[in-house]
Amino acid sequence: MSPETKKLLLLLKTRFEQHPHRHPGLKWAAIAERLQAQPHKLASLLQMENTGGEPDVVGYDATSDAFLFFDCSPESPKGRRSLCYDRAALEARKHNKPAGSALEMAAAMGLELLTEEQYRALQQLGSFDTKTSSWLQTPDPIRKLGGALFGDRRYNRVFVYHNGAESYYAARGFRGCLRV
Repeated sequence: MSPETKKLLLLLKTRFEQHPHRHPGLKWAAIAERLQAQPHKLASLLQMENTGGEPDVVGYDATSDAFLFFDCSPESPKGRRSLCYDRAALEARKHNKPAGSALEMAAAMGLELLTEEQYRALQQLGSFDTKTSSWLQTPDPIRKLGGALFGDRRYNRVFVYHNGAESYYAARGFRGCLRV
C-alpha cells in the first residue's frame, strides 16, 4: 500500500469517527476492508478529497451491497465549480464556455451526481450548501427540455430548483456519490 493510500485511509477513518451520526451502525473495519480490495474506489475517493469534497460514509445500500460515500464538505466542492451540467450543454454555449461539465467530471472521477433523494438525505445529516449550490441528477424529461436540477439550503430549508443546463456559476458545483 502506497504512503498516499495509507494517508487517505487514515483521513477517511478519522472523518468516519468524527461524524458517527452520518453512519449509525456501520463499522469502519468492514469499510476499510472493502476499500483495500478495490483500489480504483480509493482513487475516486482521493479525487473527491483533492477537489474539496471531504467524502464520508453516509450509509449502506443492502440492495447493491455497497457502502455509500457522499461529498460532505460544508459547501459544494471548490475544485468542481463553474461547470455546466453536461456535454450537450457545454456544446450549446456559443461564448464564455466553462472548463467542463459536471456529468463528465463526475464520470471521469468514477462518481455519480447525487439524486434529489440523496441530496435531501444528505441535508438531514447537517447543513450543506448554505452559500453555494450543487447540480443534481436530472430526470430525462427535464433535461430534454433544456433544464437541469440543482439544490441548496437557504433559510434553514432545502430547495431544489431548475436552471438551463448550459448555465454555470462560481458558486455551483456538484456533489458525488461513490458506491463501495
